[in-house]
Amino acid sequence: MTTALAIDLPMPQTDMSLAPRARAAARGITYRALHSGDLPFLASLYRSTREAELARTPWTEADKQAFIAMQFEAQHRHYQEHYPDALWLVIERDARPVGRLYLERWTREHRIIDIALIPEVQGQGLGSAVLQDLMEEARDAGKALSIHVEKENPAMRLYHRLGFEKRENKGVYDLMEHPCRT
Repeated sequence: MTTALAIDLPMPQTDMSLAPRARAAARGITYRALHSGDLPFLASLYRSTREAELARTPWTEADKQAFIAMQFEAQHRHYQEHYPDALWLVIERDARPVGRLYLERWTREHRIIDIALIPEVQGQGLGSAVLQDLMEEARDAGKALSIHVEKENPAMRLYHRLGFEKRENKGVYDLMEHPCRT
């Protein structure tokens, strides 16, 4: 289900891309800069990450849609404000959008601002491939790779399996880091 957006959201000004490395490319993954036409897909993707939480509420579908639209817009604005130089990418597989990857490359580390895949492609190794490629890129640059992960996020197991370690407790989130190992 697509969430209607109440307002136009600011779009990133940076039109950079990321070439997939071996693991993601082998799974048919490409990346492209997001544009305003992607907002409905991104809002729907955002909702998919909140479905388990929404299932526990007594809200009507209209209430859920309004909540998701508000939260998505707030998150999008926050990311744009706090990470103006990030890569804002749509993850595609076979020319079809399947996820998002927002990545900031700082002097001392690479930070995954957000990564999410649609439920239909989860569990197929795509997330692992993307993360391993990002780990390799950061390592090649001599930097750590980090991400904030909600403590109850099922993907936390994946981050641990890939060697990410908790760097800091941020309340509901843990700042996870994959150290630079050359």
